[in-house]
Amino acid sequence: MNEPSSPLPPGTEIGRTALRVADRTAVVEFYREVVGLDPLRESDSRTVLGVDGEPLLVLTEGEDSSPRASDTTGLFHNAVRVPTRAALGAALRRVRERWRLDGASDHGVSEALYLTDPEGNGVEIYRDRPREEWPRTDDGGVEMGTYPLALEDVAADDDGSDAAPPGTDIGHVHLEVSSLEAVDSFYTETLGFEVQAQMADARFLGAGGYHHHIGANTWNRRTEPAEGLGIDYVEVVVPDGDAFDTLRDRLDSAQHSVTETPEGISVRDPDGIEIRVRVT
Repeated sequence: MNEPSSPLPPGTEIGRTALRVADRTAVVEFYREVVGLDPLRESDSRTVLGVDGEPLLVLTEGEDSSPRASDTTGLFHNAVRVPTRAALGAALRRVRERWRLDGASDHGVSEALYLTDPEGNGVEIYRDRPREEWPRTDDGGVEMGTYPLALEDVAADDDGSDAAPPGTDIGHVHLEVSSLEAVDSFYTETLGFEVQAQMADARFLGAGGYHHHIGANTWNRRTEPAEGLGIDYVEVVVPDGDAFDTLRDRLDSAQHSVTETPEGISVRDPDGIEIRVRVT
């Protein structure tokens, strides 16, 4: 198992994620009415949605509206984490009333609902169990399973809200990749995420002991770089300037092409997915 020489510190989180979309009006309506995010800012080509003034999702409508091809890498799902089971119950009601539920699972560490947005992007809405309740492997690692979720128990906790509450964020992003070896090299050895759980065709990588901030799988045997509609970028937020400088030095040492942005830096992963890094 690959291990980072300098792991990302506790407090590292996923910040904003961004999608390229063809019909922004329909996608915005879905994330507002079903997921419960609020439109915060809008321009001719872009809408930023979030919760309690905090931006979480950026939707960009551009001239290139080529559909994602079946063999290209990219987004498996974007995971919106709500702070309570009552908020998850409210999300379940909104999905049942206004959309369709693709699946639901109890992962031991979390309870999750799965759906798909109007343009085929996977969406997870989930709530974490307290860390002290997470199942552990014999060596102390996080043990994540996939079990039936008691949906009616979740529904019974519905707090009646039509909006995601303060404290909602992007808990993790799960990607479809072409190579897990390349994921190990880039996300673990270079960026500093630690392997929390793994299987033959998937990795779950986190910082600070979290069950995963980045998921990656090769289940659908995708081979081509990410392009077209779908994932635009993923933002990794580190807690302080020292962590940021250490990460930038590691990217430079590994000879990755790093671009300065107004808020931090940008780099491409092995499948061409843009990863932006900034300080909290």
